Amino acid sequence: MDNGSFFDFSPYHVLMATIGAAIFVAHWFPRLAFPRAASSSALLMIAGLVTYTVVPGMDALDPANSPRLWEMLSEVVVIVVLFATGLRIDDIGSYRRWQPTVRLLLIAMPLTVAAVGGLAWGLAGMTVAGAVMLGAVLAPTDPVLAGDVQVGPPQEGNEHPVRFTLTAEAGLNDGLAFPFVYLGLLIAALGPDPSAWLGEWLLRDVLYRIVVGAAVGAAVGWLLGRSLFATWSAGAIEKSGPGVIALGAVFLCYGIVELAEGYGFIGAFVAGLVCRRVRQEHHFHQRLHAFSEAIEHALTAILLFLVGSTLPTQWGALDWRHSVIGFSLLLVIRPLVSWLSLKGTDLVSRDRWIVCFFGVRGIGSIYYIAYATGHVEFINERPLWALVAYTVFASTVIHGTTSFLVDRFASKRGTM
Repeated sequence: MDNGSFFDFSPYHVLMATIGAAIFVAHWFPRLAFPRAASSSALLMIAGLVTYTVVPGMDALDPANSPRLWEMLSEVVVIVVLFATGLRIDDIGSYRRWQPTVRLLLIAMPLTVAAVGGLAWGLAGMTVAGAVMLGAVLAPTDPVLAGDVQVGPPQEGNEHPVRFTLTAEAGLNDGLAFPFVYLGLLIAALGPDPSAWLGEWLLRDVLYRIVVGAAVGAAVGWLLGRSLFATWSAGAIEKSGPGVIALGAVFLCYGIVELAEGYGFIGAFVAGLVCRRVRQEHHFHQRLHAFSEAIEHALTAILLFLVGSTLPTQWGALDWRHSVIGFSLLLVIRPLVSWLSLKGTDLVSRDRWIVCFFGVRGIGSIYYIAYATGHVEFINERPLWALVAYTVFASTVIHGTTSFLVDRFASKRGTM
């Protein structure tokens, strides 16, 4: 062996060491320095940025050149957390309890797509397809990074209306953003004339895929619950490890829904929700959720570090107009359209403002932009990636440092 190469540093091993150090510090330091630990999401992205800038020999994994890898990693994170999100809801209540969520999904979300798309087209000069795609990518709130403002693990109880609304919205709108993503793809392929794609989009991408996602997800969740909690299998689940079961359930449901051409994100959330209803108070739900959450945190930490490492390489694709779009979404568009959509619900004024403010953007947006750019080549591809990455970063900073506002300012009334 050549002794001169004995202390050569492999970039791969440097990357492993820095990711490990970043995850450790990002989760450990806030809990050491602050009485109430802040979100580690922004710290992980900053660690990725600093590592790429400071450590010699580091190469960022450019998402514009390898969107498929980003799509697969973010996809696994999202489906695991969606299943866990469905499991953690203790009380689904009545339609009255779901009314704020329904309004956010049916009113606020399409308005967000239109507002962001309009800014992207009119201000940033994006193509119609690129503008629609950007609106779709940034429209959904995130179930992964919004854990601090959502309901807690199964059987904690006392689910505040604010936390329930944010949880249910994030659980469903990752899947409901897909019709708008497909709309952007159709416009890119067929042009902006609605006569070329409107009927196909409404019947296939809106109606069929949503219904299949919800129906198959509910069926898989019910069958899973019946299998786990039937009398004849009671001993089996006590002896089995929750990890294999949780991952098996997630991948089984997602795979079946996608094979049926439905929306797997909707299926994963509904499966967790329905599985929980079979034996709502069974302690095994806590074990399923705990393992799913551990997998989610580990994969999310790696993904956020990698996203942060790409920020320096994407800086050149941004200008002041992109900053206006990103901050307008977080600080103007989301609060305004949500406030309008929540008029007439049972949420009191202060609770409405909290729900309106916490429109966390995150891993779901990374998945959608990776999916879209992996299927169609957009003229504005580099600015699209850059804008999404920096908007996610801004959201982790703004919402991560203010998550304490939910407990401090939410009304003290009980659940709806």
